[in-house]
Amino acid sequence: MRSALIVYGGWEGHDPEECATIYRRWLHEDGYSVRTATETSAFADPSIADLSLIVPIFTMSKIAKEEVENLTKAVQSGVGLAGHHGGMSDAFRDAVDYQFMVGGQWVAHPGNIIDYTVDITKPDDPIMAGLPANFPYKSEQYYMHVDPSNEVLATTTFTGEHASWIDGVVMPVVWKRRHGQGKVFHMTLGHQAKEFENSNMATIMRRGMDWAARDE
Repeated sequence: MRSALIVYGGWEGHDPEECATIYRRWLHEDGYSVRTATETSAFADPSIADLSLIVPIFTMSKIAKEEVENLTKAVQSGVGLAGHHGGMSDAFRDAVDYQFMVGGQWVAHPGNIIDYTVDITKPDDPIMAGLPANFPYKSEQYYMHVDPSNEVLATTTFTGEHASWIDGVVMPVVWKRRHGQGKVFHMTLGHQAKEFENSNMATIMRRGMDWAARDE
């Protein structure tokens, strides 16, 4: 049986407990054994190297040196890592080794909650198969610093309405990558748990987690 660990906490504005509940249900339905933790000390446990998948939901906050070292070592050895929005890409702002693994870091969301469009760039990828070429979305439109080695599956284009100097900038929304032997998946959608009611968003995230999980 595949095994997963969800570690949630940090800034409450991203509904970490509610999102963890959604993930736990999905993973159970997909045949995983799942455990959860609410402290970053879970990342320091050597046993995480035996997991199939780790899901962080921990916006901002701090992570100890030994915790991030053990986490990145586990992923390099083949454990999958997957998550969404600030729970993964705005976690542990001072931990550059963590950011290197994730492949991106949040820096802004001009206009805060706004309407924008998500454009699928790799419709033939199994994670995106059967989804519309583009779909409307209402949330924070994340402006990211991203790793050029990411394999980008979906993007969004900024209009410049809320920051004129970024008019026309095309920004990754969904990507996958490798970190050592581990597979890493990230989606910037999902400011609040209610956004998981969007079927396109939910499909992408659920498939992305399954892709990232280590093959057993």
